[in-house]
Amino acid sequence: MSARTDLMRVALAQLNATVGDIEGNARRIAGMVEEAREEAASVVVFPELALTGYPPEDLLLRPSFSDAAGEALRELARGCEGIIAVVGFPERSDDVYNAAAVLADGEVAAVYRKMHLPNYGVFDERRYFQAGSEPALIEVDGVGVGITVCEDIWEPGPPATSLALAGARVVVNLSASPYHAGKGAQRERMLVQRARDSLVTVLFANLVGGQDELVFDGQSMAIDQDGRVVARAPQFEEALTVCTIDPGAVDAARLRDARHRGAVLRTRAGTGAEARARVLARLEVEPAWRPGEVGGPVADVMGPEEEVYAALVTGVRDYVEKNGFDGVVVALSGGIDSALTALVAADAVGAERLTCAVMPSRYSSEGTRADALSIAENLRARLHVIDIGEPMEAFDSALAEPFAGRDRDIAEENLQARIRGSLVMALSNKFGWLVLTTGNKSEMSVGYATLYGDMAGGFAVLKDVLKGWVYRLVEWRGGREGRELVPRSAIDRKPSAELREDQSDEDSLPSYELLDRILAGYVEEDLDASQLVRRGLPAEEVERVIEMVDRAEYKRRQAPPGVRISARAFGRDRRLPITNRYRARQATLPR
Repeated sequence: MSARTDLMRVALAQLNATVGDIEGNARRIAGMVEEAREEAASVVVFPELALTGYPPEDLLLRPSFSDAAGEALRELARGCEGIIAVVGFPERSDDVYNAAAVLADGEVAAVYRKMHLPNYGVFDERRYFQAGSEPALIEVDGVGVGITVCEDIWEPGPPATSLALAGARVVVNLSASPYHAGKGAQRERMLVQRARDSLVTVLFANLVGGQDELVFDGQSMAIDQDGRVVARAPQFEEALTVCTIDPGAVDAARLRDARHRGAVLRTRAGTGAEARARVLARLEVEPAWRPGEVGGPVADVMGPEEEVYAALVTGVRDYVEKNGFDGVVVALSGGIDSALTALVAADAVGAERLTCAVMPSRYSSEGTRADALSIAENLRARLHVIDIGEPMEAFDSALAEPFAGRDRDIAEENLQARIRGSLVMALSNKFGWLVLTTGNKSEMSVGYATLYGDMAGGFAVLKDVLKGWVYRLVEWRGGREGRELVPRSAIDRKPSAELREDQSDEDSLPSYELLDRILAGYVEEDLDASQLVRRGLPAEEVERVIEMVDRAEYKRRQAPPGVRISARAFGRDRRLPITNRYRARQATLPR
């Protein structure tokens, strides 16, 4: 079959950028440009702010930072011959703009400035950027290609609709779209809708990798005018996805579906509500064309447990690697939370760089001790067993006088956690290992954690993982392995901090099943007590949990960063004052 002249070969460059590593990011971009050129692509699209990484935060307040990015961009442009690269970067002009540069024929041929700046959830773009004022497109071999950046396409209407009305048959979207559970499916539905509404081919290039709390899942894709996904990159891994699109099919679809003719006429006459789009450049490319069918590789989409687990692994791996840690250390108790933390760590950095510290006390059961040793052995991790009996006695002796006449209580219980925290931090200092804390979101929500104890560390793997999900992920990971990684006894055992005799988590908390339901409503949906009760949750437990969540804000503010896997994580998402007398539990509950 002979090549069709109305086809276009494009590449989606799903890049794992490192914030601030302008030189390193530029090298990776140049390498992917060359790879795309070898694959005969006419256009290669990179993610939002690919040159600097996302989000650069207050680095953008330094003029030298944006200037360095601009210089690196111009150097990249000199290598763009025979291909067009669309690259995200911060443009410093009269202000700083979140921009997309079109690199062609050895120069920066055009620059588009992002129009919609998100300022919700994890986003603070209005703190750093000025908004662009007009939609823009380029022509590639006579084909109109509209340019958008991330939020531009999430917003219904302009600029995406303006580009289509101005004649764009292809709309590219440079994105840094952070992950949370289910985000990929939600985003794909939105992109399909945009392609069908405007009768365009959408090319979506997303960032991938971990950046502090955020994880970017990639899943870049090409979607035709009928809403069919014709190419999809894999999740959570860097990839260059090359595919063939058919702009001519867009023309045919528009002839069959004439609903936009009136809007096009009004836009041309300047009387429509849509902003007019400006053509920034007219470019030609003559790649070594390879005949082929429309489309490209379409990666499978992960299931829920695999997706969340992959996000945790990605977040840990990139936090360790990008910050230069030699390895990681986990305080392994034999419980389910530390077991999952160790599983994720082994998959993220390799068993040879994982150290497990088992630190039993007189309250540790034989079962948990045995399970902790078994998990470390199953993972083939380095193991240190450090009995904390003597340090506990030393603290008891030192505090005997001030504590005289008082019963043992939470003060002595927390000393155990703080001894363990000191020991793992000592291992960290001596060997350069990052301490991974093991507390889950359910515990962190209600303050069931010890400051400077089990909260001591550098990265909180499960900070955004509710207890129910901890069990789901351990079961899923064990099923994938085909051999026992976590003993059944560790999964089935009643949860306990083991800081006193016969202790159970449910001595202090509701059942985790109930607790997670309350937290999902209060923390992740911002529902008050009366709304939660109307969902059928018990009023007394709702009030008790809300009070615990509110009182623990000062603890969470001192917790290490952790992987974000929900749409409402502590830290970048949920920001409440520590000093705060408003109480949602007081809201209109019947008395």
